[in-house]
Amino acid sequence: MPSSLPIDPPSARSLTGVLPQLIGSLSGTGDWFAPVTSAIVIVADGLGRGNLAMRAAYARFLTERMTKRDAARTVFPATTSAALTSLFTGAMPGQHGILGYRVRIPGTDLAPNQLTGWESDGLDPLTWQRLTPIFEREAAAGRPCFVVSRPQYADTGFTRATVRGARFVGAKSVEERLALAEALAAQHPGALIYVYIPELDVIGHAEGWESERWSAELESIDAMLRRWDRQLGPGIGAVLTADHGMVDVAAHRHVLLEAGDALVDGVEMIAGEPRMLHLYAEPGAADAVAARWRDSESERSWVLSRDEAVAAGVFGPVDTDVAPRIGDVLVAARTAVAYYDDRLSDKKAQRMVGQHGSLTDQERIVPLVRLGAFA
Repeated sequence: MPSSLPIDPPSARSLTGVLPQLIGSLSGTGDWFAPVTSAIVIVADGLGRGNLAMRAAYARFLTERMTKRDAARTVFPATTSAALTSLFTGAMPGQHGILGYRVRIPGTDLAPNQLTGWESDGLDPLTWQRLTPIFEREAAAGRPCFVVSRPQYADTGFTRATVRGARFVGAKSVEERLALAEALAAQHPGALIYVYIPELDVIGHAEGWESERWSAELESIDAMLRRWDRQLGPGIGAVLTADHGMVDVAAHRHVLLEAGDALVDGVEMIAGEPRMLHLYAEPGAADAVAARWRDSESERSWVLSRDEAVAAGVFGPVDTDVAPRIGDVLVAARTAVAYYDDRLSDKKAQRMVGQHGSLTDQERIVPLVRLGAFA
């Protein structure tokens, strides 16, 4: 196992603790947040703590509010499907089973997109994601629970798998979503509310988080949050966090896996995402695949076998039924590179600038900015 594999400090706060701590704040028993009458969690997709700090001039309100303690570590892989499922279940990927952007269904030649591929590939939202969502449990106990997000996400498989139990409220703009969350919190004492802001992530993937457009969007969101924070009613606490941070990878830093490349010898399927590959080996070839990748890529990526990854705890505790979903070999980028299977005819993914998924601090440390009654 690579000796340089990053280890989370024992005291590090985890994204998995955010919703349990908000529920604790509603009963006056939380450790992270003050007691409140309603609690809101805002997820700004792709806004890592490092990204926010390095663009502080465009986010004066959020950076003024963010102290040294206002940070958490997201899960591995540092990607939306895994991280949001961990947020909504309070558990690590090795338990809930969502282990990346794409993973292989054991015993098949399918590796569905776990954000949008549920229906097309026949994933059952009630069983593929293996745990009861926190919203479902809290709603069954009588707590008002709400999801405020873009309307198109209302009936997706991912939504059913992760936030069932909550009432979905759709709104197109960030400003509308924030206003709805505030109104719901005021109208429903004891409410637990989730607000999703994907705009930064969309821009980051297309143009990079270092682009002018990304900075302009951050500035706009920051201004909205400043106004929103001022008008939040008494007793309403909110926290802004993220599912992951982002690394820009220039096209000349792409590692293209081509036909005849030794790195694809013995590899039956490549899944995961460009900065965190799941490599599924042909029968009996896993050790040879791992050795070739270590010889070639260990200077710029962590390369682990499935057993090494499980032993290192990068996925948290791994249940027996989840282990076969993990690639035989994992490749997690530690420098500014991204891996693409260039044998595929569809090259659209190679136009992506902003990337995430790996173990670096830039991708895994996210903000916990306190707003309203939590400030």
